[in-house]
Amino acid sequence: MYKTTEMNIENKISEYVAQVLVTLFGEQEFPEVQLQKTRKEFTGDYTLNVFPLLKITRKNPMDTAALIGTEMVNSVDFIESYEIVKGFLNLKITPDYWLNAFKEITNTANFGFASNSGKTIMVEYSSPNTNKPLHLGHLRNNFLGYAVAEILKANGHKVIKTQIINDRGIHICKSMLAWQLFGDGETPESSGIKGDHLVGKYYVKFDQEYKKEMAALLATGKTEEEAKKEAPILLSAQSMLKQWEAKDPEVYALWETMNQWCYDGFTTTYASMGVDFNTLYYESETYLYGKDFVSEGLEKGVFYKKEDGSVWIDLTEDGLDHKLVLRSDGTAVYMTQDIGTAIQRYKDFPDINQLIYTVGNEQDYHFQVLFLILNKLGFDWAKECYHLSYGMVELPEGKMKSREGTVVDADDLMKGMVDDAFKASELHGHVSEQSKEEQIALADMIGKGALKYFILKVDPKKKMMFDPSASIDLNGNTGPFIQYAHARIQSIIARAEGVHSVSIESAKLTDKELDIIKMLNDYPMVIKEAGLNFSPANIANYVYDLVKAYNSFYQSTPIFNEEEEKQTQFRVSLSAEVGKVIKTGMSLLGVQVPNKM
Repeated sequence: MYKTTEMNIENKISEYVAQVLVTLFGEQEFPEVQLQKTRKEFTGDYTLNVFPLLKITRKNPMDTAALIGTEMVNSVDFIESYEIVKGFLNLKITPDYWLNAFKEITNTANFGFASNSGKTIMVEYSSPNTNKPLHLGHLRNNFLGYAVAEILKANGHKVIKTQIINDRGIHICKSMLAWQLFGDGETPESSGIKGDHLVGKYYVKFDQEYKKEMAALLATGKTEEEAKKEAPILLSAQSMLKQWEAKDPEVYALWETMNQWCYDGFTTTYASMGVDFNTLYYESETYLYGKDFVSEGLEKGVFYKKEDGSVWIDLTEDGLDHKLVLRSDGTAVYMTQDIGTAIQRYKDFPDINQLIYTVGNEQDYHFQVLFLILNKLGFDWAKECYHLSYGMVELPEGKMKSREGTVVDADDLMKGMVDDAFKASELHGHVSEQSKEEQIALADMIGKGALKYFILKVDPKKKMMFDPSASIDLNGNTGPFIQYAHARIQSIIARAEGVHSVSIESAKLTDKELDIIKMLNDYPMVIKEAGLNFSPANIANYVYDLVKAYNSFYQSTPIFNEEEEKQTQFRVSLSAEVGKVIKTGMSLLGVQVPNKM
C-alpha cells in the first residue's frame, strides 16, 4: 500500500497517482497531475487526464489509463474501481471511505473553517457620501464587502473591516447651501425624517434649483457650458467650500450638524443591513495625508511638475497616461487622498498583509493607477493591494441618479422586502401559530435574507438586475428556499428528540446519501476557493446545490423507519450536518436561517 500525508481527497488521489507513476515508470520528472471531478454522466468520482503523461509512458491514452487504474485499484484501499472514457481515467471511491469522511465531519468542530493563518487583511467597503442616504448600489457594496470579510475570517485570517466616509467636498456643500436657503430650520426631530434622508432631500433640492438657474441663463444667450459654470447657486456652493476649508465657524458648525444627521442615519441603516466595521476613516481628516508623499515623490523623480505648478505622474511606460496628483493651486485630488489614506492605514495597522477595496467597476482605472503609484513610491505592500471590483445593480427602468432623486433607497427597499415576506408568510399560512413579535422577526429574517442572497449569488464581476419578486420566491435559487430547508431539518431533529449518534459501520448508503456526503466533504474547499476568489457567490451556489440534493433525498427516502432504527439515526445525523452547513454557509453571507418557517 502507498502512503500519503494529505487529508484532502483530491490531494490524496494526486499524491497516490504520483507514487503509482514512479512504481510503473521509474523515477522521472512527471507533469503536474491534472485531476477534476468526474462529470455526472459518467461513472466515478474523480477523473485523471492522462494525456500530459504520454511522453513519459510512451503508450497510447487507453493503455496508460488502464495501467494507472489497475495499479490504483490494487494499491490504494479507497479506490473501488475505474473506468476509461476516451483516454480519461475515472476513479470511483469506496462507500467506506465516504462513511469515514462523514464520521470525521461529524466529529470536527467548526467544520469547513480553517485555523489561524497568521495573515491580517483589511477590507474596505460602504464608504458613503454624507449628502444622501444609502441606496441599492450601496447594498451590493455592503453585502459583498461584509461577506468577503466573513469568508476571509473563515479561512483563518484576521480581518479588519473599515470604510472611509466621504464627508467633505462640493457635493456636501450643495446639501448645506440648499438647507440654508430652503430648509427653514428643519431638523430630523422637527420633521420626523431620518437624518440621512433629510440631507439627501436638500441635495435633490439643490439640483432642482441649479437646473432652473441654468435654464434662465440659457434664455439670456449663454452657452450650456457657460450656464453650468455661472449659475449663482453653484458659485455660492463653491464659495461655501472655500469657507469650510478656511474653517469659517458658522459654515463648519453647519457641516458638523448635518454630517451628524447622516452619521446617525447610516448607523441605523447598517444595523438593519447587519453589517459592521472595526475602524472608520473620514475624508475630512485624510484628504491632506497624501500631500507630503507627493512632495517626497517629486524629490525622487516619481512625479513631475508642470509650468502651472500642478504635479503629475507619467504612466505611459505602464500602458496608461499622465495622472494629476496635485492641482496647480496646491489642493489635493482624490488620488492624493487615497495615496495618503493607504499609507496611513499601514501605519495604523503595521501587521496588514493585504488591503482590499470593495468599489464598483467604474473605478477600475483609478485603483490601477493608485496601486502603481504606491509601488513607484517604494511601498512593497502595494503589490498586495486588491480592488474588489463589482458590477452595478440596475433596475428595469434604468440607472439610478441620486441628485435627481431617482435612487432606490436602501431603507425603503429593505422595509419593502420585509413587508413582502410578511405577506407571503401569511399567504402560505406559515405563521399562524406564532406571536406577532415572532412573525415580525421571521419576516425580517426572510425578507433581508432574500435580498442579501439574491445579490450575493451573482458573481461580483457581473452586472445584475434586481428583481424583488423573484428574490422572495420559496422555489428556485433564493434565500427563502434555503431558509425553508433549514427549518424543515430542525423539525426533523426535534421529532427525533435530538438524535445525532450513528453507527457508521452499519449504515447502508443510498446513492442520494452518498451524493450528500460528497457535497459536505467539499465544504472546506468551497470556503477556501471563495476566499481566494473573493466571491460569496461560490458559497451561495454551493449551499443552494446542497439543499437541492438534500430535498431530492428527503422526497425519495423515508427518514423515520421503525424497522431500521440505525438507518433512522444515520439519516437524522446526515440531516443535522446538512443543517449545520446551511447555517454556517449562510452566516458567511450575513444571512440568518430560522428554526421554524
